[in-house]
Amino acid sequence: MKTTDAGPLGQSSEYPAQYDASVLHPIARSLGRAELNITEPLPFVGEDIWNAYELSWLNPKGKPQVALMKMTVAAQSNCIVESKSLKLYLGSFNGSRFESMDAVAKVVERDVQRVVGGEVAVALFPLDQHDAFDIQPLAGFCIDDLDIEMSEYVVDSSLLATASNEVVTESLFSHLMRSCCPVTGQPDWASVWVNYTGPQICHASLLRYIVSFRNNQEFHEQCVERVYSDLMERCNPEALTVYARYTRRGGIDINPFRSSSPTVVEQLGLGNVRLVRQ
Repeated sequence: MKTTDAGPLGQSSEYPAQYDASVLHPIARSLGRAELNITEPLPFVGEDIWNAYELSWLNPKGKPQVALMKMTVAAQSNCIVESKSLKLYLGSFNGSRFESMDAVAKVVERDVQRVVGGEVAVALFPLDQHDAFDIQPLAGFCIDDLDIEMSEYVVDSSLLATASNEVVTESLFSHLMRSCCPVTGQPDWASVWVNYTGPQICHASLLRYIVSFRNNQEFHEQCVERVYSDLMERCNPEALTVYARYTRRGGIDINPFRSSSPTVVEQLGLGNVRLVRQ
């Protein structure tokens, strides 16, 4: 994703001592989508699920409070929020007093929604409500044990191929996704899950394609939209969902999914499936 202003990402930053919404920095989704020839109306629905594990604030008496946070940002929003700016923003709560956990959630929801220009939902959980963040495996067939050979690590959609014209429905996943931040070059690690109905995708071709992201420099959201777009173009499925679960950085993980079906969450039971590396 090409951007001339990535905000605090890659820069030396001071951490605000008090609540400060001005540090939140938007990056237009249109920058990445232009590279993928994705135009309105969007060819998919979806959202980005953010989990934050280092959120703290003060209660009215000055006593520190802590919570886990889940935030969803609609794929239809105009912008993403740059992740380091969100870390700085959440850190600014440390020295400020709020009436309740619900009050904090409402403030975050309001501020992020204003920055991204789209629907945002925020939920906070006390640490003893850990069932909201329980580790679960991905459902489907893991393609990581396939014996493939790679010599170049440049994203190449031509690696994708169908195995036959037989229409199947299956879920495939790999833990071998690695991409890099387009600003800092830092590695981002993920498990990527593909569910589709259509001509059967060659499993080895899908694994080679996922591994080809190894040096790719894009934000998480654009990587998922690239996988979705390339699978649609090369394999022509009737229905498709792509979901990536990234490991956390700065106490935050980002997990985008894109789907051809508006009811995919309910049908496939996606939810906030936390993996062992998260």
